[in-house]
Amino acid sequence: MTASIQKSWMIDQTSAKLTIKEFLQEKQGFSRRLLTAMKKEGGKFLINTVDSYITEKLKLNDQLTVIFPEEAIGSIEATEMDLSIEYEDEDHLVLNKPAGQACLPSMNDRHYSLANGIQAYYQSSGHPATVHIVTRLDRDTSGLVLVAKNRYVHALLSEAQKKNEIQRMYEAIISGEINPPAGTINAPIARKKTSIIEREVNWIEGKEAVTDYQTLSVLKGASLLRIQLKTGRTHQIRVHFSYSGHPLLGDTLYGGEADVISRQALHCAEIEWLHPFQNKRMKFNCGLPLDIAACKEKLAVNQQ
Repeated sequence: MTASIQKSWMIDQTSAKLTIKEFLQEKQGFSRRLLTAMKKEGGKFLINTVDSYITEKLKLNDQLTVIFPEEAIGSIEATEMDLSIEYEDEDHLVLNKPAGQACLPSMNDRHYSLANGIQAYYQSSGHPATVHIVTRLDRDTSGLVLVAKNRYVHALLSEAQKKNEIQRMYEAIISGEINPPAGTINAPIARKKTSIIEREVNWIEGKEAVTDYQTLSVLKGASLLRIQLKTGRTHQIRVHFSYSGHPLLGDTLYGGEADVISRQALHCAEIEWLHPFQNKRMKFNCGLPLDIAACKEKLAVNQQ
């Protein structure tokens, strides 16, 4: 038997006299869509452990408990695999995704994405939710991925992401030495008209894209950078550094050389966000994977 997902709040003076619906929408970020799903799928609202209608008013010192309905798994099949779990609580998972693995199933790979592994993990632990990946990475980008363990937390984190309140720091090896060594690339990005995959800088049709960078070390014919996104466009880092004349090593789609590393030398090394219920900063780091570390070491040795 699976455990239900539930959240509870003590009602203070600022929330007294609100209805359950008003409190959840105005104070706790519930969308109309989520409340409708709660009603249709058998969710419950309890005031001091008593079943209550969403229109009932709250009083000072009431305890409101929301019991969420079990989520439909949908089309994501469960595939047993080893997951590199960096952190877990009742609301979040932070995983270190290897290069070569997609975050979500595709037409060409229905079984071995990160989501398939998470679904199997949930089933084995009796977690009654489907997979909600908040911060996705390209198949050949490695590093930290943030996952919400239910759709309510997913909605809260998605809203935080839109406001650029989830910070991700990347490390990448680019070709050449960029000048200035630290700065910002501000160039709009759009889908390339001749490709369903590629993006490009497009000053007429592109959406705003802003990337901050700092050079950590200069290597032979390359540089190791620390990068932070101010926006979240598809392939943003890869497109921006290709546009600047310094494509990522291994990124053959955007002009990078693959003689030292066979995939884009890009790794999400750090992630930070505000816990939606505990009001504390959550921050996690993971070091460079073996292939990028070896690439860095080889180019550093050759420089000497």
